[in-house]
Amino acid sequence: MNLNEAYKEFVKNGEYEKAFSCLKHLYNGWENYPLLCEFRTLIVENRELLKKAYLLSARDHFDDFMIYIEWDRPLKEKFWLPRRSKLLPICNSLQDLEDGYLDELFLSQPPRTGKTTLVMFFVLWTMLRDPERSNLYCSYTDSVVKVLYNGILEVLNDTTTYLWHEVFPERTVASTDAKDLLINIDRRKRYASFTGRSLYGTLNGATDANGYIVGDDLISGIEEAMNKDRLNNAWQKVDNNFLPRAKQNAKILWIGTRWSLTDPIARRYEILANEEKYKDRRYKLVNIPALDENDESNFDYACGVGFDSKFYQQRRASFERNNDTASWLAQYMGEPIEREGTVFNPDDLRYFNGELEGDPDRVFMVVDPAWGGGDFVASPIIYQYGQELFIEDVVYSNLEKNFTQIEIANKAINHKVSAIYVEGTKMTSSYGEGVEEILKQKGYKCNIQTTTKHFTGMGKEQRIFDKAPEIRERMVFLSHRDNEYEQFMQNVFSFSITGKNKHDDAPDSLAMAMSFVTVGENKIEVRKRLF
Repeated sequence: MNLNEAYKEFVKNGEYEKAFSCLKHLYNGWENYPLLCEFRTLIVENRELLKKAYLLSARDHFDDFMIYIEWDRPLKEKFWLPRRSKLLPICNSLQDLEDGYLDELFLSQPPRTGKTTLVMFFVLWTMLRDPERSNLYCSYTDSVVKVLYNGILEVLNDTTTYLWHEVFPERTVASTDAKDLLINIDRRKRYASFTGRSLYGTLNGATDANGYIVGDDLISGIEEAMNKDRLNNAWQKVDNNFLPRAKQNAKILWIGTRWSLTDPIARRYEILANEEKYKDRRYKLVNIPALDENDESNFDYACGVGFDSKFYQQRRASFERNNDTASWLAQYMGEPIEREGTVFNPDDLRYFNGELEGDPDRVFMVVDPAWGGGDFVASPIIYQYGQELFIEDVVYSNLEKNFTQIEIANKAINHKVSAIYVEGTKMTSSYGEGVEEILKQKGYKCNIQTTTKHFTGMGKEQRIFDKAPEIRERMVFLSHRDNEYEQFMQNVFSFSITGKNKHDDAPDSLAMAMSFVTVGENKIEVRKRLF
């Protein structure tokens, strides 16, 4: 039974709530143009019923509130519907925060993709739901805070464009203060319904928030992110002035670019993740990167209001050209890293266009295995010509082993690999055996060796650092890369010897490869004693 038939059946049986749900599902999926065309008549004929359906739930459901208050706006002027399908994970997480399933929420996505505007509407919605709650919004400068303050006032004052007053007809704007950035709903209060402050302004005594405290872009940009003293100063302001404004049951919302592993947002997240005293704290990180695992844009919104894949791929190329992969990863991919201690820069590596002359001395693979679940298998396919090692292809995937083992076996066959070296531990020793079994089933003979994790006598980070000069001098990488190869290289560029590395599988696989090569080159030769 399709949605059209279901709707008619529910109406026939008097199950109007379920019928409304069918209509809402169709309307929410409006960006699916064929679906919209198929049920256009149904939606148009029941437009008023559909509007009432959203009105009934808009007080309690943020998604429905967003749809309802923009109901009369032209489609191309709406904020929410063109962006809804992409930003729904953030919307749902904000709902969980409001419903009490979370204590803190961290939101991260690229610049100018709507995160602050969505949070503006969320703050407005929570104020209207409970005007007795006091809320604090904080950013690195007054100008940013004023933009959000003015945005809230625009919605409150324009009841023709935004239908919030139909959802909350009992609510009134009691007072506003453009100088101190205050908004009171229903009545004047000692601590306003909304208070806006910069991180470096007057926070002490400004409010005791029992609703929300919101930290939005607490770092001004790359200049501050690269200055340890300024990062430490910002964290002191957050820990001593901003966080104490929250009463015990207040909820905390963090949004903005995570520039560094030592910026305020990253420090707070690290405390929640690793400090035993916070083990009962319920928190969540929602990061939507500019490009997905297929190198496609996550923000190619409808109505031409977003950014397509080409735009982000060009931005990445520009950052790489300027030898600033760290900024690309932080601003657009939501991956904070440390610039100090970065081992591999794009300009320091050698590249080729994929064309190789003559037969190589040998073709081999090195595998840093993983079982999936967030960890990556990293495996370069290496064509060796004398001292030079050309990285012709890679496997770089966080899928389960059943998939990655097959991919490794297939690429071994395609590239006519003669040897595969698999790094082994007690946990991963069987990984190479799985690859070997697949190759046997396909009738391909290949020498597979599994070695111990610490065959070089040093830890992973030190091994990468130790082999870095040889990687730069002897390895040659593709200049035109597919999606998997590109992700492999981004992981190489993000590795820092002084910072914390979320993943270091790609550079570790290169270090392993260099270790195998140099061990083979340094064989001991037995000679007769001369004296």
